[in-house]
Amino acid sequence: MTQEKLTFANEHGHQLSARLDTPDERVPRGFILFAHCFTGSKDVLAAARIAKALWLRGFAVFRFDFTGLGESEGEFANTTFSSNVDDLVAAAAYLRDNHDAPAMLIGHSLGGAAVLAAAGKIPEARAVCTIGAPAEPEHVAHHFADHLSTIEDEGEAEVAIGGRAFKIKKSFIDDIESHRLDKCVAGLQKALLIFHSPIDSTVGIENARHIYEAARHPKSFVTLDGADHMLTNRADAYYVAEVISAWANRYDETGSRKERRDPD
Repeated sequence: MTQEKLTFANEHGHQLSARLDTPDERVPRGFILFAHCFTGSKDVLAAARIAKALWLRGFAVFRFDFTGLGESEGEFANTTFSSNVDDLVAAAAYLRDNHDAPAMLIGHSLGGAAVLAAAGKIPEARAVCTIGAPAEPEHVAHHFADHLSTIEDEGEAEVAIGGRAFKIKKSFIDDIESHRLDKCVAGLQKALLIFHSPIDSTVGIENARHIYEAARHPKSFVTLDGADHMLTNRADAYYVAEVISAWANRYDETGSRKERRDPD
């Protein structure tokens, strides 16, 4: 396994920290762009484990820290859902210019909503996968519901999310309220694979139903029975990767060539 730590610039000139895992001594089945969860990083357990499992199955996986998170430059307080989408487009451009454009987009939690919004701006991506994704980005407001009046009145507030303090500005609230993903999902024109746990207490299973109903075929839904939102059980993360790997046979470059050689 070749593990490369690198940086690339987003549209505002911030250097975003990234990691590219590629198979040794073989042409990758395809490049995958992975978007992490809200206030997380490229190195959260779910992202790291899924990336490793997909690498073992022949994929190159590119994951990065959104602006202001992990090891990336910039201030989280100045980011929005729209800036996350822009970061994804910049990441895809880096891959396109330096390796190969991503054939698949994967997003966990709010990262899942972001890849749905970004997919139309990454034409080479043939498939999109979401894991525990909200149907609308404004769902994340429940993390700071008790502070919404302060944010409205004072323009910002410091809130605790996952045991860490983050500054949330009114511009972030306004941005997530302005996004409606139904149109993006309906016009996706890419294969869609949705993972969700029926006991997810962070993003309820009804979000998966909403995304699935808004999407056109080809679309698939996989229930992560017994899994929590962060996929803290190693077996759940590896199961996700196994299913993605099998599903991707129809959409990665290797699968495409095989179909052309053997149409029957």
